[in-house]
Amino acid sequence: MHLEKASSDVAKGWCVGPWNASLAISIGFANEGIDDPHYHQRMTEIYMVARGDVDIRIEDETIRLSQNDVLVIEPGEAHTFLTATPDYFHFVVHTPALQGDDAKEDKVRVKRTRLGL
Repeated sequence: MHLEKASSDVAKGWCVGPWNASLAISIGFANEGIDDPHYHQRMTEIYMVARGDVDIRIEDETIRLSQNDVLVIEPGEAHTFLTATPDYFHFVVHTPALQGDDAKEDKVRVKRTRLGL
């Protein structure tokens, strides 16, 4: 058994992953969307909105996510967060779980123009 508590006082945090459990996924949370255009080469990201609203840009499309929405972003799909309501909070799952240099190398930053911004 492994218990972690997500704190709404922290903007972003990773709770469980291969660094502290024998999991093939990483689970984290955020109470804000980070504007950082990028894609992942291997990881799939799954966002689960717990409360609030957020606008996220995926390639050339802006999507508004609200409470109870789940968004799956496949490897190679460039994305970034644009705006979020003050009460915004989401959970995120990365699979496969990567850590250290593997995680850093998997994230490829892109220019805003790729997203039509």
